[in-house]
Amino acid sequence: MTAALSGAAPAVPGPRQTAARRWRSARGVVVVLLALVALAVAIALLESAPEPQYLDPESPSRGGTRALAQILARRGVPVRTVRDAEDAAKAARRPGAVLVIVRSERLTPEELRLLADTPGDVLLVEPTRPALQALAPGVHRATTDFEDVAEPGCGLDAAVRAGRVHFGTSEVYQSPPDGIGCYVSGELPRLVRVRVGGRTVTVLGSGAPLTNGLLDQEGNAALAMNLAGAGDSVVWLIPDLPEPGGGSGARSWQDLVPHGVRLFLVELGAALLLAALWRMRRMGPVVAEPLPVVVRSAETVEGRSRLYRAHRARDRAADALRSGARERLVPLLGLPRGAAQDPAMAQEIVSAVARRTGWDEQAVGSALYGPPPADDAGLVALTDVLDDLERQVRRP
Repeated sequence: MTAALSGAAPAVPGPRQTAARRWRSARGVVVVLLALVALAVAIALLESAPEPQYLDPESPSRGGTRALAQILARRGVPVRTVRDAEDAAKAARRPGAVLVIVRSERLTPEELRLLADTPGDVLLVEPTRPALQALAPGVHRATTDFEDVAEPGCGLDAAVRAGRVHFGTSEVYQSPPDGIGCYVSGELPRLVRVRVGGRTVTVLGSGAPLTNGLLDQEGNAALAMNLAGAGDSVVWLIPDLPEPGGGSGARSWQDLVPHGVRLFLVELGAALLLAALWRMRRMGPVVAEPLPVVVRSAETVEGRSRLYRAHRARDRAADALRSGARERLVPLLGLPRGAAQDPAMAQEIVSAVARRTGWDEQAVGSALYGPPPADDAGLVALTDVLDDLERQVRRP
């Protein structure tokens, strides 16, 4: 061992060399992850949260809906803006009133139950999951779609007369079998109409077609008037912001996670999957590598023997001895090499060894397939028997 170590063995790489090699192999993954983080930050910065006046009929901003309210009023459909759910429930009980609910993330579960008990048709704009469960059971939010313009693709009169609509970013839904789905992306609609308790509930995945900034795009104005102005009057519920620290309690964790964060998590998962596929073990030809030291094979055998002895693993040691002996005997007997570990070939191996050596088959079977030795002395005796048996087979 000393002579081997003092010879011209390859030098063991130092810590700096090891760190440099690992950095070279991993820097591609690090660069990709940093790029994804930068992209997620950019998306989060560009995708600002909705302003407080978003979808407010009294707001003249691009995100407000004052233009739609004025158009409906000129056509004889007055729009009443309500900021309290209880007042909206009372106003919606008037015959012919259409209840439009926006910013449903500000509603509490009690307010949603109150609104669910009111009669009359309802238009839900960008509803949260609790709002869907309370007011449009059977309609489930699926994912987010980014295609701007879409065709009706359905038989709903309000959508057919509006034609193409500019949605921008929109939620898409899973519609129940008895529902009507329009403006489909893939197989999922952006607009769903269902009948709930004798009234019509329409779910719209994007409020963009109703806003001042996009009302004149494509058929947005027609769709907005056909949906909101389907009755004699409109009760437009846009709840006030909750009291600081009060919270509505109506939003699930999916609603609280920003879309940019969800998109980043999807990108991060895809990057990790690609990195795993890139770095995974690939089956190929065996590559010889220089060892840092030269170790004699006898030392490996002695080390494993000491481990067997320390754990009193005489059964494992005996199995290893017998398996090695069978592997060496099978080619000498003219049998297939795979027969050594095949239990179905045990009797054939025993018979072939007995014919070659003249030993009794029972003795051969006990040596090659017998029970484990009871003590160390029995293990040593088994080793002697296997050596003798192998010499007999090799003898010409």
